[in-house]
Amino acid sequence: MHRIINREMNQPAPAAVWLVDASIYVFRAWFERCPPRYDRQHHPVNAVHGFLRFVYQLLSTEKPTHIAFAFDTSLQESERKNLYPAYKANREPAPEALKYQFQLCRDFISALGLVQASSTRYEADDLIGSWASQQHQSGQRLMIISGDKDLTQLVREHDLWWDYGRRRPYNAGTIKSELGVWPQQVADQLALAGDRSDNIPGVPGVGMSTAAKLLKHFGTLENLLADTDAIATMQIRGAVLIRDRIRQYRDTILLARQLTGIRDHLDDLPCNLARGSKNPARLEHLCRQLNLELSQYRNWMQV
Repeated sequence: MHRIINREMNQPAPAAVWLVDASIYVFRAWFERCPPRYDRQHHPVNAVHGFLRFVYQLLSTEKPTHIAFAFDTSLQESERKNLYPAYKANREPAPEALKYQFQLCRDFISALGLVQASSTRYEADDLIGSWASQQHQSGQRLMIISGDKDLTQLVREHDLWWDYGRRRPYNAGTIKSELGVWPQQVADQLALAGDRSDNIPGVPGVGMSTAAKLLKHFGTLENLLADTDAIATMQIRGAVLIRDRIRQYRDTILLARQLTGIRDHLDDLPCNLARGSKNPARLEHLCRQLNLELSQYRNWMQV
């Protein structure tokens, strides 16, 4: 178990609120190469089993008292698509077999008495961003569980971002070492460099490293765009060309920044993220549907 230590006091820090980017762990399980597994209706359920392994390890090892799971849904329309129709246009829609498994994952989370949510207009990132804002206002520490480094922009003092099971937890300093920018600069960095995975345009010739150097000098994207002349005086390769391209692609940068920033204003989310009571009957039904053994049902009841 990774215990968070208050170094000054040499004691465990107060318990964190855990915010889980659930969809990425469902997708990872979907793409795993392993023998096929089926439910009682002979639907493939490998992604469900893989996701539940992740959830069981997290709950049994880390023992969070407050936790919430954010799920993505297949959005035909969204705030970002309205801003930029090509947003995520490079991704294939989820197949029906995966949509079925997503619903089973959500049903299982609910049966465990855990908070979960999705939106028909916003992405899981925005749900987590809104929960983060909500919890920060209450003085809570956060443990953000995701493999998506976009979510590192939510990290504040005492928070951690953690790709659970793959990397060690990152604090603000680790994020700075890894990405070259502080968490609050991540959205600006992506606006300059673009993000291929989400089909977000950037400035040609400006990658993440160059964007980090620019933000180290200017602090914010706003400061950079207000004083582009100063770019040409920087000790970076092709400084004059970079200046000219940033001027040329100014509108692209401003659009991209609207796409890379995580929303924090959703107000229809649960506020109480404490673990609730399990639903034994529903949990047993789901275990039987997924062809889980009775011993596994008992384990879920105790976790």
